[in-house]
Amino acid sequence: MSIQRAKPVDQLYRAVADYDVVLTPDAPLASAINRRVDVPQFGTFATTPRRLAAGRREQAEDRTAFLEVIERTDHDWQSISYAVGNVLQCWEHQGTAESILEYDRYVDGETSDVVEIMAELQSTSQSLTEYTVDAESLAVVGEQQLTTLERNILPDEYDRIDLFTEGTFDYPQFNIFDSSADIIDAILDTITAETANNVAVVLDANSRYSSLIQAAFDAAGVPYYGGPGFIDDPHHRAFLNLCRAGFRGGETTVADVKPVLTQMGIDVPIDHDNKRLHEAVIPETAWVREFCQSITDHTFADALDAYEAQTGADLTSFEAELATVGIAETPVSADTVDDLAYYLQTYEVSVDRENEGVLLADAKSAGYVDRPVVFHVGLDEDWTHSPPQRPWVDTEAQFQRYLDQFQLLIQSGVEQYYLVQDTRGGQPVTPCLYFGELLDDDYDQFSDLDAVSHRRPVTSSETGFEKADIDVEAETVEAISQSSLNSYVNSPRDYFFSRLVDGPDKDYFTEGNLFHDFAEFYVNHPEVIDDDAIEDVVDVMVEEARPLFSGTDEPLRRRTYRIGIETIVEYLDTRGPESEDFLTPASGWGRNFFADHFDEPIDSPLTERWFENTALGIKGKIDLVRAPDHLLDFKSGRKKSRRDVVKQAAVDPPSDTPNFQSALYLSHYRTVRPDEPIAFTFFHFLETLDDVITGDADLDDTMTTVRYYPWTFDEHVGSRQAYDTLLDGYNDCVATFEDLGFEAYAEIMGRLSFPDTAAKDELRDSEFATAFTDAVNAQTSGDVDAEKGCDQAIRALNGVRKKAFFQEGLDAVEQFVTESIEELIAYRRGDDRFPIAGAGDEPNYRRVDHRDLLLEGGQR
Repeated sequence: MSIQRAKPVDQLYRAVADYDVVLTPDAPLASAINRRVDVPQFGTFATTPRRLAAGRREQAEDRTAFLEVIERTDHDWQSISYAVGNVLQCWEHQGTAESILEYDRYVDGETSDVVEIMAELQSTSQSLTEYTVDAESLAVVGEQQLTTLERNILPDEYDRIDLFTEGTFDYPQFNIFDSSADIIDAILDTITAETANNVAVVLDANSRYSSLIQAAFDAAGVPYYGGPGFIDDPHHRAFLNLCRAGFRGGETTVADVKPVLTQMGIDVPIDHDNKRLHEAVIPETAWVREFCQSITDHTFADALDAYEAQTGADLTSFEAELATVGIAETPVSADTVDDLAYYLQTYEVSVDRENEGVLLADAKSAGYVDRPVVFHVGLDEDWTHSPPQRPWVDTEAQFQRYLDQFQLLIQSGVEQYYLVQDTRGGQPVTPCLYFGELLDDDYDQFSDLDAVSHRRPVTSSETGFEKADIDVEAETVEAISQSSLNSYVNSPRDYFFSRLVDGPDKDYFTEGNLFHDFAEFYVNHPEVIDDDAIEDVVDVMVEEARPLFSGTDEPLRRRTYRIGIETIVEYLDTRGPESEDFLTPASGWGRNFFADHFDEPIDSPLTERWFENTALGIKGKIDLVRAPDHLLDFKSGRKKSRRDVVKQAAVDPPSDTPNFQSALYLSHYRTVRPDEPIAFTFFHFLETLDDVITGDADLDDTMTTVRYYPWTFDEHVGSRQAYDTLLDGYNDCVATFEDLGFEAYAEIMGRLSFPDTAAKDELRDSEFATAFTDAVNAQTSGDVDAEKGCDQAIRALNGVRKKAFFQEGLDAVEQFVTESIEELIAYRRGDDRFPIAGAGDEPNYRRVDHRDLLLEGGQR
């Protein structure tokens, strides 16, 4: 099968010019034919069956019927709407309103009342039922597109004019773009206010393209019509949002009422978004809070007046619609708000607008567009109609109508341009399913068809794009934090957006900061914190974080805070720093919440030690310097093993959950304490939360300590420390190396080199394993199983390597940081786009913060 060529309108007009009346399946086609009339006409020439029968422009009879039924019955609105829709659809396909009563499954009280009431209404469907065309000569264009009800008006004799020729239509190339924004830019590049009347844009009215194109035309001053409806008005949506917020209760967040605040001209910073409206003391939201608390005291008319007073908007049309549905003087209630929202989302309320400019046509409603230039946007599966699943619908005939409508639509215009995306969110975009019926090609996405790609130009010589001549120096990056490096390695583009886009406060960030501030304060002022003070600390933490969590969570949060605080106190009392003589004083890092609360200064050089090591390109903040050779970081998250900590700091290749904190801090601190082993402890003070409740808590279970050794691993395996590790291992290993002795062990290791691989099987099969086993076997007695002991020793040493940092490991991390900063500077300079994929290739999307901004296409 192939796409049938549609007859041009000029050809259709020539075919029907001599008839008295011409019927077409849709109004735009009738209007197009009428525009070509070149002789005087009296009365109707080309029109639709509905307009001819009703003697007027088609009315939204579903809305008219709905309003009539809600006025005359007590049925709920959704049931009435469902019944009206069924009755009208059955009427359309079977020819009479009463025909639905033949389908027992769909007959109920609401349906019976709707049938009875609609029989009395002067509706378009009623006119079609009673009307017959009275014309000496009648031409019907595209008769196969007419429904059973529309065909009721046809006389016995009339001429049929086919919409299509015998030829085929060679569709134009699909123009593939990286993003919806690129498609909008391409359209704007070709349209001006002067040429707008010659252009139409066909798209799915419910797609993101619709709002984007409207916003772009508004910004560019390009007139358009056929776009946003009554419910799309920002003030109409905001008023509904306000009414609904009044019934969400205590869980309403500031983000929930942002549409209202925007229409009030209030810009509340994004960091408040996740805070609960009624708990967060934000002066800008005071009126909204008060309105929500007293909403049931208002009628809808009163509420609308209050909204108008706050926003300065004139919502006369909305007030009229409240009166139309009969709720203007009704007290605002949750159910009635839901009914109003349902009504406005279901029915099209007429909007007065100028019919000038670019025509925006809905791909699922339009069958023909009469403009010289037509942009068909999207052409994806959203263009496919959902087939009516009702027994009175001939699904095959209806599908053919949809298919013919689609064929006619994609040929509209003298010039057609198909603008599409090939992928979205990393997934292929499925072309409209009708293409599957019409094209002989096998395809999965648009690039499999006749298509040309239009990539957004990037700044690289390979793409042929020349940088814009902007006299602005890119900011130089001298150092990067561990959190930024983690984000950059996972996805450079996500890192880039994190620098541009602010995000709302999160409960775990707020809580984590409070715990950190308490730990810093306690190191400085342990004498202030007694049992009463701990209770006070928990109270203020709850108060500070309350806007970010559900009210029902407070008892759990309060218990968690208390256990966390008590665990921090226990650790610092028993294992805290004993001296600070080894460090120079340092000013405090930023403000400390509890220092302000207790009105005490923070001046210990041991806590919150900020460093910026530009020689290494790293910066950060050390929570606690526990000893000259021991750093500590407070963590409220889940505990990681030593193996996991080292693995997450790997650079060849990077982990899919990168975390370079320990490696970067140790790299910096080894410049402060060169040639010394250094320990780094993650203190997970909430790790034993459950154990505290059961009375089985052990402070040791909260800590993960990794060590740095200022020598290579190959040097380490011959050291006394490595030998002692073997004496604390498996039985055969202990027996073998006790028998061998340290001096013989060190001599053997001194002439061997431990393999680079960490894979167990490769280690066992290595030349090192063979030479090591032979040497040990030769110098031990027959009382030990040297072969098994050596195998256990190799595994134990490999385990040491996986659980600690050595000189070559941190050297590699430092080199990786240097290379990453060089890349980062190049991207910031504009030499290339920030790629989606980082050093570890495919991003771990669970760790991506701006997933909706990562528009993939060839990983560019």
